[in-house]
Amino acid sequence: MPPGRRTLPVTGELRSNVDVVADELLDAYLDPTAQEMQHIGSYELPSEQQVENIVEMSRALMFPGYVGPDVARMAQPELRELMRVRVAELWSSLHKQVYRALHHKRQQRLGRSELECADCNGKAETITSRFLSKLPDLRAQVRLDLRAAYESDPAATGVDEILLCYPGTYAITVYRIAHALLREGSVVVPRMMTELAHRRTGIDIHPGADIGSSFFIDHGTGVVIGETTLIGERVRIYQGVTLGALTVPQGENRPEPGKRRHPTLEDEVVIYANATILGGDTVIGRGATVGGNAFVTSSVPAGSRIPGSSRTQRP
Repeated sequence: MPPGRRTLPVTGELRSNVDVVADELLDAYLDPTAQEMQHIGSYELPSEQQVENIVEMSRALMFPGYVGPDVARMAQPELRELMRVRVAELWSSLHKQVYRALHHKRQQRLGRSELECADCNGKAETITSRFLSKLPDLRAQVRLDLRAAYESDPAATGVDEILLCYPGTYAITVYRIAHALLREGSVVVPRMMTELAHRRTGIDIHPGADIGSSFFIDHGTGVVIGETTLIGERVRIYQGVTLGALTVPQGENRPEPGKRRHPTLEDEVVIYANATILGGDTVIGRGATVGGNAFVTSSVPAGSRIPGSSRTQRP
């Protein structure tokens, strides 16, 4: 509070209203049928701010100088020591968030609020170490994505511009980080990562999707790629594309997470702006092109061209 500033007293009708709202909220917090919506005086949950820091730390290790603090010119031994320190910092930060998420899910299953879990800590150590070992491979994967973007977009002046500016590249990079972490057994944190990218770019890629090399999203705003989507190599999609699920049953018939609900795009497919492709049995064959605004719910043969929705201007 700024010096000299005084809080206004809560009196009369305002006090009564504050008391009523506070009491009603407290009753809602203590409602045993809605306990999953409150977390008071319990163990620590994953931190959105720390997860965002982890994403940037990972990107800085993959693209030093382009992301994060500048890297001064130095001899190789000093540079190696700098990288070692940054890897250790990432390990510590990531381990804590992976542990918190594992612990939270375990406590939910058990219906408890224990503050520590040695088993979760051990699993978090394994997941974190295995993920870190994937960083060189992730860098190589994103390099292929960058090259695909440059070859597909004549407006790009160079790979450096794509790395610094393109929202699709940022979203794909975060997806690849999150996907690798998810495959090692992390929970919650990978989804937090891709939702941060979604918020920043308007591109929504579920970390469970399986996306091949040399993937390019042009412009990107409004792209949705669902959890069980399978995408081959050298695929290109444009803004507004949805790779989603058909209507699924609710209640007891709700499908289990991970069950195929989203389409397959084979190698070298191109999907133009605002096309919608739905369903776990829908396969877009190798080399096929789907036009803008198309609505596709059945498989498309390899090499075919699906026209988009055409519109003509009124005279």
